[in-house]
Amino acid sequence: MPKSLDPALAMAPPETDIVRAVYEGLTELNTGTLEAMPAAAESWTSTPDFRSWTFALRKNSRWSNGKPVTAEDFVRSWKRIGELGDAAAHRELLANIVGFQVRKKRAEAPSSELVPNSNVSDSLPSPLPESTRPGDAGRNNSNVRTEPGPAPLDFGVSATDAYTLRVVLTAPDKDFPRLVAHPVFRPVFGDMPAVPVPISKDLVTNGPFRISSIDADGIAVVRSDQYWNRDAIKLESAKFVSSKNAEEVLAAYRAGEIDAITNVEFEPLALKLLEPFQDFRRRTHAALNFYEVNHEKSPFDDRRVREALSISLERERLTEGETEGITTPALGFLPFGGGSETRIVQDRDRARDLMEEAGFPRGENFPVIRLVVNRNETQQRVARAVARMWKQNLNLSTEIVVKDLAELEAARSAGDFDLVRRNVVFPSANEFMSILAVLKPAQQTVETDRDSRERSGAVEARPAIAPTDETAASETDDTDLEMTEATAVYEHWAIPLYFPTSYSLVKPYVIGFEINSLDAPLLTEVAIDSNWQPK
Repeated sequence: MPKSLDPALAMAPPETDIVRAVYEGLTELNTGTLEAMPAAAESWTSTPDFRSWTFALRKNSRWSNGKPVTAEDFVRSWKRIGELGDAAAHRELLANIVGFQVRKKRAEAPSSELVPNSNVSDSLPSPLPESTRPGDAGRNNSNVRTEPGPAPLDFGVSATDAYTLRVVLTAPDKDFPRLVAHPVFRPVFGDMPAVPVPISKDLVTNGPFRISSIDADGIAVVRSDQYWNRDAIKLESAKFVSSKNAEEVLAAYRAGEIDAITNVEFEPLALKLLEPFQDFRRRTHAALNFYEVNHEKSPFDDRRVREALSISLERERLTEGETEGITTPALGFLPFGGGSETRIVQDRDRARDLMEEAGFPRGENFPVIRLVVNRNETQQRVARAVARMWKQNLNLSTEIVVKDLAELEAARSAGDFDLVRRNVVFPSANEFMSILAVLKPAQQTVETDRDSRERSGAVEARPAIAPTDETAASETDDTDLEMTEATAVYEHWAIPLYFPTSYSLVKPYVIGFEINSLDAPLLTEVAIDSNWQPK
């Protein structure tokens, strides 16, 4: 059963599934393309540099009590996420908003103390390098303080009128409308205190459905009479059913008690039995297993070495063998698609050439690679397979160091590794925030001696990236480019390995129940084919 239906606390399914049904954000994601669609906002625009966004809200959007949904509802709700502090889920997704603050949860600090967005999460860096962060002299921006000093910025979210919301960002984000589709950005009604909203069937919401009942089996929702697009909703009601384990829910599905199954981890044998059936669906999950490279340490500070390590790996062998076919090779960092510039081409011959250019022909004089992984049988198998590939393809030796998770994090913080195993789950299809989740702070800045290193060949010149129609070349700088998948693939500060896979079962008479990499189906698109007959 869900622990909370508060959008600010919804960490993962089933909470996020129900929040999507009963609350509506500025945008919603198309379940097939993961592109942003109008929701509470009927349209939006941005400045050419993608740092300022304006959303036009629908004037006929209503809360379930009949009151209008206004821009101020979003301002108040987003501020509240910061006030919730550590209790808020995915608060890192707001870190790029100018002036976003969270309550500091440290014993030595008063409970009311606020800190800037750079402290939102220990694993999340500020989107800007030190020299251009708010409060420092650097970027000339009317929304950023240019004088030194720790004074916090005004919150970059404002209601310019009742139905217009303006958002100012610290760094450019061309995908921001996709980001605000995440449940954490959905508003709550009224001046809610910074405490979790309790689960109640009387909860005031603004989504296409409202809660109708709560019992031991689950939470039922019905179509909301106040929803602005009520006539387009085909379902009259739905129930989110809790289950103890995969066997129990599968038995209920076979008995016809359940129409769709999501968020269930099936055993490999069960997957093999289910795969032939029409009901069974398989998708690449929005998560990544990868090796972070200690790129500040020689010889891994040479981009050619990092690329050679990456392109020498045969990822299909990892997914088909070590993970038993339940993962997908990661030829990029994000599972949301992308062009050829974001794909890693596996090429052993080029990898050998790169190692020779870097001064290590046939692996000669290259130090033993210290690869740190967590104490997990699958991860140890993967590490051994990777070590064999580096030995066979590049003649490199690897020492695999196995640590508990706490020890692994300590080693990572201390820089006591050459490569370290990490994994990340992407809560959003937003490229900017997803790349931030993978990269650590030191990987966001361009080295000051880059020109001399390019001349020496240790670092190849960054490929030119043509400006888009929306932004002129003069407005594009290295800071902006660092937060793209194409740049992450080029620099190889991390080596992607594989994406996990998610599974679902959906009855054939259920129309429009689409499962995507985010495991985020939309009930607004679902209908029941009452004329369906089994063949």
